[in-house]
Amino acid sequence: MDYVFLILAILFALTGLAGAVLPVIPGPPISYIALLFLLALPTEEANWIFLLATGILAVLITVLDYIVPIYGTKKLGGTKYGIWGSTIGLVVGMFVLPLLGIVIGPFGLIGIIAGPFVGAYIGEIIAKNNEKALKAAWGSFLGFLASTFLKVAYGIFVLVMVIISSVEFFSN
Repeated sequence: MDYVFLILAILFALTGLAGAVLPVIPGPPISYIALLFLLALPTEEANWIFLLATGILAVLITVLDYIVPIYGTKKLGGTKYGIWGSTIGLVVGMFVLPLLGIVIGPFGLIGIIAGPFVGAYIGEIIAKNNEKALKAAWGSFLGFLASTFLKVAYGIFVLVMVIISSVEFFSN
């Protein structure tokens, strides 16, 4: 049974890391579940302060994932059209383009990165905010990068913890 929990921890950690860049998967909460699976291993002792801190961090990063791109867009002069455009651009870059057979870069990564920028720019043009469209698009893009960085960092941290626990498990 210990192997099942270890495999689940690894799968959840990898899925959480994938969720750091795929917006349909809530990366940090799934990564946190990987840490909870580690508790079932006989080599692990429950460190409740660590679990509480990492749980709070997962929730905080998940909330910031929605706030930071909006903040970046607004901070650099964007409107709600730019915010909506950024979100739509992300979806188009991630799902629609690949469905149409347009995969730019490895795994459509360029579409995921460029989508929010182009979407925010188009949204601002629609809002007739032409003079600030490019600046707002940059704000959206920088916010997207910042929130993605936080999610990836958390996902890597959890994956490293799972790898360390796996090594300890197999060395005992």
